[in-house]
Amino acid sequence: MVTILSNTQLNDIIWQMDLEAPRIARKGLAGQFVIVMVDDYGERIPLTLADMDPVGERITLVYQVSGKTSLQLSQVEAGEQLSHVVGPLGHPAEVQEYGTVVLLGGGCGVAPVHAQAKAFKDGGNEVISILGFRSSDLVFWEDKMETVSDELIICTDDGSRGFHGFTTQALESQIEQGREIDRVISIGPLIMMANTVKVTRPHYIPTIVSLNAIMVDGTGMCGSCRVSTTDGTKFSCVDGPDMNGFQIDFDELLSRNSRFHEQEAISLEHFKKECKCKQAVQEVEKCK
Repeated sequence: MVTILSNTQLNDIIWQMDLEAPRIARKGLAGQFVIVMVDDYGERIPLTLADMDPVGERITLVYQVSGKTSLQLSQVEAGEQLSHVVGPLGHPAEVQEYGTVVLLGGGCGVAPVHAQAKAFKDGGNEVISILGFRSSDLVFWEDKMETVSDELIICTDDGSRGFHGFTTQALESQIEQGREIDRVISIGPLIMMANTVKVTRPHYIPTIVSLNAIMVDGTGMCGSCRVSTTDGTKFSCVDGPDMNGFQIDFDELLSRNSRFHEQEAISLEHFKKECKCKQAVQEVEKCK
């Protein structure tokens, strides 16, 4: 059991959870993740470490409410406990002094980008962070990202803030301006990471993508996170989650990633009905 220190809503869809996890806080490195279970009967979900505080013995996770388990996670409160938090898992980011490192974070992917930006800056690199959101009201952690970036570019799909367009378009603009880039890290929706590779491949800029979103088991046993690469089949949980973007078969990955949408929608609706029933019982109890 792991105690929840805080569970804060950052915007309409994104939440930040701080957990008391001293051993993970001491051992965890940028790029690694944990497997979280709300209760003993719940789904296993992978969440990348967004921040680690060994002194405060806490870790920070950021998640987007998009299905049954993430909705359930948003309803727990400080002082309550999660059934299981296992980690740190996966290989940490390969941090060394490359030169200029550009990190792209899309939506919820901004949080794991923060951990890596901090690590790369501490490693002596010039860090350029490009963060993408649908609109200005969804921007979060801008102040935290400023402290770990030499340059910060905010992008919004609707143009309500900063660069009008996608993170990949902002990256393309940097390349066209003659910016010398030694490494690109892209973390976010699969389509964003696939498009990042399309931008960087013609310029031979080494590009790393994070594939933790496709995991189920997290320890290499279930095979759900298998990825076809030019170097054979890999498993993102044990071979990643950070992987060489140039080697990934994104077409297959995008197709496979949608295979459980129907089941996920059914599970979410069942949970919503269950919540309504519990609320109704509570209201009846109040009237007694």
